[in-house]
Amino acid sequence: MQRRRFLASAATATAFASLAPHRVLSQSLSGSEADPAMSAPQATLRVLLGQGQAQALGDDAFLFNGNRYRGSFSVLADGRVVNDVPLEAYLYSVVPLEMSPGWPPAALQAQAICARTYVLQRSNPRRDYDLVPSEADQVYGGTRSESDPARAAVDATAGRVLRFGSAFAQIAYSACCGGHTEASADAWGGAGFPYLGGVVCPYCDESPNYRWTADVPLDQVEQAFGAALAQTGGSLRDVRVAAQDASGRATQIQLATDGGGTVIRGSAFRTGLGNRVIKSLRIYQLAIAGAGTLHAEGGGLGHGVGLCQWGARGYAARGGSAADIVGFYFPGTVIGNA
Repeated sequence: MQRRRFLASAATATAFASLAPHRVLSQSLSGSEADPAMSAPQATLRVLLGQGQAQALGDDAFLFNGNRYRGSFSVLADGRVVNDVPLEAYLYSVVPLEMSPGWPPAALQAQAICARTYVLQRSNPRRDYDLVPSEADQVYGGTRSESDPARAAVDATAGRVLRFGSAFAQIAYSACCGGHTEASADAWGGAGFPYLGGVVCPYCDESPNYRWTADVPLDQVEQAFGAALAQTGGSLRDVRVAAQDASGRATQIQLATDGGGTVIRGSAFRTGLGNRVIKSLRIYQLAIAGAGTLHAEGGGLGHGVGLCQWGARGYAARGGSAADIVGFYFPGTVIGNA
């Protein structure tokens, strides 16, 4: 999930107390119009699949660009295809794409609870669709991604969501926190949430990204931050972490040249060099090494807010239940009915 999606869902969390059953419309509803299909037999949502060819396969399935999807479809005025899919059927595809279906059942159940709660934050009958099928929301690929373990996890948690007080909890998750999850306020600004303040995580140490190294050519660094470096002049001489937050993630990076120095935000540093190069901002070492390279060492993969997926795997392997897992990563929340 990307930052802008988290912030958007945070802003609208209290506006939609439940996922309303609805049909896909080619026109957005006006502010005075209610959801047009409140009598639908089960909650559905609308996933924007994009441009392509769709072909019905009866009443409850269709092909889109050769892939099979549950539910039905409609076509917006601009030609984009929207999948109208029951919430639980949507999760059958999402859970095994967001988490390995070979992981322990409790971890998959925790992922299902988080994914379901996230959906309920995004439903909005005033828009033409609720979600996109990528990491911008949640990865969704139709029936080809489904698996028996993931379906079992969805079924075992059917209708169960994460709540804080009377509202849905704000959901974020990433692959590996590297030993400490991140506070949402530190990652993305804003007031933050009491259950997203960051926790020490002892469970993700089997992740291949628990510790990582990267070597980046200095000319690539200079190119990425050319505008900032131009203010100082000269060649890049030193790169170091200038400030960290409570989780140990870099909030500021100092770039020093012959002519002086400049400081950039940690998030800009990671984005500039690539999120799969600098895998997280939990950076332990930055140093200019021989052969004109920047050497980085760090831990974790992703923003680190909320559920640590490899941590969920490790907690489940130690006997933790889905309730244990979500309670650990979202302290103060409870599992309830949608």
